[in-house]
Amino acid sequence: MTKQTQQLRIGLLGAGPWARMTQAPALAGHPDVVFSGVWGRRPDAAATLADAHGTAAFTGDDGIDALFAVSDAVAFALPPDVQAPLAARAAAAGCHLLLDKPVATDVAAARAAATAAEKARVASVVFCTLRFAAATAPWVAEQAAEDGWFTAHAQWLGSLYADDSDSPFAASPWRREKGGLWDVGPHALSALIPVLGDVTTLSAGRGPADTVHMVLRHSSGASSTVTLGLSAPGKVAGTSLVLLGERGRAELPDGWGDPVDSFRTAVDALLEAVRTGRAHDCDIRFGVRLTEILAEAEAQIAGEVP
Repeated sequence: MTKQTQQLRIGLLGAGPWARMTQAPALAGHPDVVFSGVWGRRPDAAATLADAHGTAAFTGDDGIDALFAVSDAVAFALPPDVQAPLAARAAAAGCHLLLDKPVATDVAAARAAATAAEKARVASVVFCTLRFAAATAPWVAEQAAEDGWFTAHAQWLGSLYADDSDSPFAASPWRREKGGLWDVGPHALSALIPVLGDVTTLSAGRGPADTVHMVLRHSSGASSTVTLGLSAPGKVAGTSLVLLGERGRAELPDGWGDPVDSFRTAVDALLEAVRTGRAHDCDIRFGVRLTEILAEAEAQIAGEVP
């Protein structure tokens, strides 16, 4: 793996709401990063975001390669199945990877990106917010250090599609198609797996609208239940994760803090992985595992009798 001792030049692929709200300001404000440019599918959006942060705009297919050429790493704010092949392409160009979750919604595409990263010996981090937010990251680490967990329940219910929703993400085509399983499922799994162990068996069933229920068995022997969705009534939307075990009850802290700060912490993790050559726990291989689990759940749901 290439080691980096100077500031890392990081480019950004994507110029939509998430890029504008989180990745771009985090990269522009990071003291150890040179924000090397923004690529967008819409030239006007790329130019506007780049101008706001004093960097260069890139568009078109040639622009992707041009951004890679002036970058040591690239961050992604793209739909997952656009992200995965571009991640493989970036790795082949020698760029380290700061990926969004999920890495892909197709297992083969996720594995191909991971294979490209391994072959190129580039570092990777997947931005699973809970693993980098100031309040939740230490909580996950603390629970992972304890034994004796018996069971857990996680609930991630959004109201993205409620009549009074003003979320900029409600118009996202991939979220409409894939629902809460793929959008918020990675959040729940990213906290459960380090504490309870990998998922060994699962069963999944459909709830109202895009809601999905999963029952998981983990390598530690513990079990968990997970409820995911983006279509809940506004009054019941929210997130929770409760662990039960020999120590009693542990509950995920409320509030995830500023996503810009959390993304800067993910940048720090990538910088550390580049500097030391040690893989981060939330690297692309972890991202592949999340995709495998969610794809299995999706396949079970698709096989249900309507």
